[in-house]
Amino acid sequence: MFKDDLKRISVFIFDMDGVFSRQEMNVTPRGELTRTACARDGYAVMYCIRKGYTVCVISGGSAPGARERFERLGVEDIYMDVENKLVALDDFIRRRGVNLENVMYMGDDIPDYNAMKRVGIPVCPADACEEIKEISRYISDMPGGSGCVRDVIAQVLKARGDWMDVNCHVKAK
Repeated sequence: MFKDDLKRISVFIFDMDGVFSRQEMNVTPRGELTRTACARDGYAVMYCIRKGYTVCVISGGSAPGARERFERLGVEDIYMDVENKLVALDDFIRRRGVNLENVMYMGDDIPDYNAMKRVGIPVCPADACEEIKEISRYISDMPGGSGCVRDVIAQVLKARGDWMDVNCHVKAK
């Protein structure tokens, strides 16, 4: 049962573009890509880290300000400008000593495919490409950049009894 499998998740890995941000991006006059992000996704990341979960971001992108945003949310493991996400996943697993069965990975496109096939629970946003949807155990109702991160974090924390406790409204220091 999927809901029972959620109880073993203690590590979240997320792609950035198409997961934390929408697939559509704006281009500035200087040729830089700008992304939008969902504030509720950010809160869920901050909250689950405060609850003792590990969050890692593995992205092929290198958006200005993205690393700083993830650091402000409390993410310690940030891989940006990654050519091979499987290599980054292997480095993260080795450094952290994580059991792959305890990992949920949310990706949306072909570069995430091989890494997602290695983890305990691969998941994706509603607007992921078909190849990623085919290997995902769960497809969020939410598209990338619009709450899909919060969706999967909330499901795991609810399954483990860690969602909406007495400190959920307290801002992290």
